[in-house]
Amino acid sequence: MEKLVVTATVKTPLIDFDAQTGIMLIQGRSIPQDSETFWEPILKWFYAYAVQPAAETNFIFDLEYFNISSSKRILYLLYKMAEMHDAHFHISVEWRCQDSDIDMREVGNDYACMVNVPFAIVDTQPQQLMAI
Repeated sequence: MEKLVVTATVKTPLIDFDAQTGIMLIQGRSIPQDSETFWEPILKWFYAYAVQPAAETNFIFDLEYFNISSSKRILYLLYKMAEMHDAHFHISVEWRCQDSDIDMREVGNDYACMVNVPFAIVDTQPQQLMAI
C-alpha cells in the first residue's frame, strides 16, 4: 500500500500516513471549505489500510484547531481504530496539545471517552518562531 501524504495549507492539515511503519500523522489546522472533499480520500485510504494494517498502528493528532465538520471526520477515523482494536490489532492514539490549550485538551479527553483505543494526551511546547 502506498504512503498517503497531503501537504498542509493554511486551511488543511498535513496528512502523513505510512502503511509500512503504521505511523499516521495529522498535523496543523483543519478548516477546509468542503470537508467532505478533503477528508473522503483520507478516510478511504485508512479504511483500506485497516483491512491489513501494520503490526502496530500509532496515530498522532497534532492539531491546533479544527471545525465541526472536520471533527466528525476525525471521529470516523477513531471509530475505525476502535474496530481495529476490538479485532485485536495493536492501535494507539497520541493526542498532542499545548498545556495551555484547554479546548484541545478537552476535545482529546472527549474523544478518548468515546472510543475503546489506548489514548494518550501529550503536552507539547508552543512553537518557537525563528529569527531571520
